[in-house]
Amino acid sequence: MLSELILKNRSYRRFHQEVAVSLETLRELVGLARLAPSGSNLQPLKYYLSNEATKNDLIFQHLAWAGYLKEWPGPSEGERPSAYLIVLGDTSISPTFGCDHGIAAQTIMLGAAEKGLGGCIIGSIQRDALRKALSILPRYEILLVLALGKPKEIVQIEPVSAEGSIKYWRDDQAIHHVPKRSLNEILVS
Repeated sequence: MLSELILKNRSYRRFHQEVAVSLETLRELVGLARLAPSGSNLQPLKYYLSNEATKNDLIFQHLAWAGYLKEWPGPSEGERPSAYLIVLGDTSISPTFGCDHGIAAQTIMLGAAEKGLGGCIIGSIQRDALRKALSILPRYEILLVLALGKPKEIVQIEPVSAEGSIKYWRDDQAIHHVPKRSLNEILVS
């Protein structure tokens, strides 16, 4: 059921790094994104796949992981993603990408959740350094990095506090709490 997949699809930032994600699985997930809607049906997105430790290490060092967890530098060795998908915009097809990469990323994450995987959509990227490290051609704009693997943490949805804070946090059991606004609060009439 779609609602179950959506609830299962959280932003996971710690993984069982030793559990591999196959290249075939990454290709299947990109195959789902390939079928997603695209503005004017231009289909300008391309994907860089990584499930090799050396490439994963290169990608990892160019990412920021959790803006509200100021003291946390990101997952430690052994808890890092076992795969990444880098979503690229091909500027030879279109100079802009609208919301295509958001639709594609969510499609991939739902597909990953269906396979028992989890991930995090990362937009905080040292783009120039990552481009250089992976020799990504200038015609490809780096839009997002999707970190993927078998989740090693519990992510729990909470109501937004009376003070209105939407900042996520971790408790002393390392459970990651994510406040969400109520349905009534987001409906406008």
